[in-house]
Amino acid sequence: MARSDNLTGALLMMASMAAFTLNDTMMKMLAGEIPLFQLLFLRGVITTITVGGMAWKMQALTLRLPARDLFFIGLRTVAEIGAAYFFLTALFNMPLANVTAILQALPLTISLMAALVFKEAIGWRRLSAILVGFVGVLLIVRPGAEGFNSYSLYGLAAVAFVTLRDLTTRKLSAQTPSMLVTWVTSIAIMVVFGLASLNRDWVAMDLRAGALTLGASLMIIGGYLFSVMVMRVGEISFVAPFRYTGLIWALVLGWLVFGEWPDAVTLTGAAIVVGSGLFMLYREAQLGRKLRRMPTSHGPKP
Repeated sequence: MARSDNLTGALLMMASMAAFTLNDTMMKMLAGEIPLFQLLFLRGVITTITVGGMAWKMQALTLRLPARDLFFIGLRTVAEIGAAYFFLTALFNMPLANVTAILQALPLTISLMAALVFKEAIGWRRLSAILVGFVGVLLIVRPGAEGFNSYSLYGLAAVAFVTLRDLTTRKLSAQTPSMLVTWVTSIAIMVVFGLASLNRDWVAMDLRAGALTLGASLMIIGGYLFSVMVMRVGEISFVAPFRYTGLIWALVLGWLVFGEWPDAVTLTGAAIVVGSGLFMLYREAQLGRKLRRMPTSHGPKP
């Protein structure tokens, strides 16, 4: 039986989330052993070579880009560097599932900022879902509470940078290949963290550390590749909810690999955030169906 585009898209989205979470797990396994900047540089070398080869094969290496896209690529690259630093710093100092749960706020922050920056229409139902979702984020972070981890703020900073990254990606024209943008980002991360690592002592890596670094690099490349592929098949309203499988992966891997399990308040907050995001996706699909059902006028315009 032929597989539908929606099912293919759902499988690709789940594969993307699994790959990104496995990358996070392998990087976290090296926390305290290998300095962060050294890890980011070495992973950047591997991803730059691999993604560059893929971009060349796809004939995506072009210098003929619209002038406005160069600015947005630069801004997106800065956002990606900030996101990598803040997310991995939080990851090295917090349970995997907690950091991943904070990142589930991304659909909420992106929708809110798109409304504020791009003046995209947002109804009271979706605005309410965003506000409820942020209550869930506060339950995860719990500022001022006795069990508060200050590195939660790094997780929130990562959300801010990823939001900026995704909003600038929306502004790129169709003339700019996705793989070229990914390759430029990988080069920038390699160079920036390579230079930053010069001010710190490097640590000799054994076979285990080398294998984990290579594995993390392959997983993040897979995540990038699957996330590009998923945008080309299926309906976004059907496929997008499967991004939340990343939280399931984080819960399972956090428990199996690190013996971590979030407390009841954190799980409640994560459920609220995911529920808010799913409601927003449902409303988006509803509005899309309503627009498609609207009759198109073929008469003379006044």
